[in-house]
Amino acid sequence: MEDALARKERLKALRAAAQATGADDTNAPGPDTAEPEPEKPVLKFRNYAVQDTKRIDHERVAAAQPPKFQEPVVETKPEDLPQEELLVNIAPKKANWDLKRDVQPKLDKLERRTQRAILEMMREEERRKLEEEGGAQD
Repeated sequence: MEDALARKERLKALRAAAQATGADDTNAPGPDTAEPEPEKPVLKFRNYAVQDTKRIDHERVAAAQPPKFQEPVVETKPEDLPQEELLVNIAPKKANWDLKRDVQPKLDKLERRTQRAILEMMREEERRKLEEEGGAQD
């Protein structure tokens, strides 16, 4: 409670001091004294066309332009290089090791199935030949 009363007294003292300095301020220019007005800011529009140019002081800014593209200069032309060197440049620097790594288990599985199928076909062929030969002998 005492804090609130002390604060209230301080605020009253500050208000009184502010009013006293405002009333004693005779050096302040009156309404009849001509003080130059501060300059109004000039607005810069890039994407907006001002309709009322009399009321708004503005400056039109040109649209931003991207930098000009310059093609890199190639010292040797592909026609000047021998055919073998052209093929080497086209080939990738690294082998497709990651592709091989990902596909290799599937290829192994397919290879095992292929070998089994070939073996099964060979056995069927032998059985058929034996049946033909065995049937002809009887």
